[in-house]
Amino acid sequence: MNTTAPLGAQAAAAFTDYRDGDRDRLRDLVALLTPLLWHTARSQRASQQVAEDAIQTAWVRLVDASDSITDPKGIVSWLVVTVKRETWRLMRLAGRETAPEGGMPETVDDATPEDAVLRTDEQRVLWRHVNELSERCRALLRVIAFAATPDYASVAATLGMPVGSIGPTRGRCLAKLRTALLSDPSWEA
Repeated sequence: MNTTAPLGAQAAAAFTDYRDGDRDRLRDLVALLTPLLWHTARSQRASQQVAEDAIQTAWVRLVDASDSITDPKGIVSWLVVTVKRETWRLMRLAGRETAPEGGMPETVDDATPEDAVLRTDEQRVLWRHVNELSERCRALLRVIAFAATPDYASVAATLGMPVGSIGPTRGRCLAKLRTALLSDPSWEA
């Protein structure tokens, strides 16, 4: 997979290859987009279980609808919208909303317990300040943070923003976050 290409182009290529019979490319697509989908679901204030279920359902729906999707360039937006709608549906069924507990599920690593506690505290402070940003800033930073090379056209379509405002808006959002973090005595930069 060409990791220097924009996210939308990478996703479109993987989806097209999958639909053309290369079943291994679905694995590439899942690896590429699951972090973005995870944060999409969690940004809706879904619990970890609801987020996992919504994402899994979105992937199943993609496989079921793969022959009817006419524009592979829209696959990122299609999946984001599907995850949001499924998250909302599952939350309605559950009858409650829960606050996000963090980011992606923890992975096994060689960190000491002390390192894990410090990392968790840093994440808690960071996400507290991210959650204090406007909804527009939160959505934009989540999308851009989890794409190695964000595809501004896909980001614009997904968030309903003009392409030309993404960079300046991102800059303003990051400046607000930086100011908030630097003024927080519990943040150690």
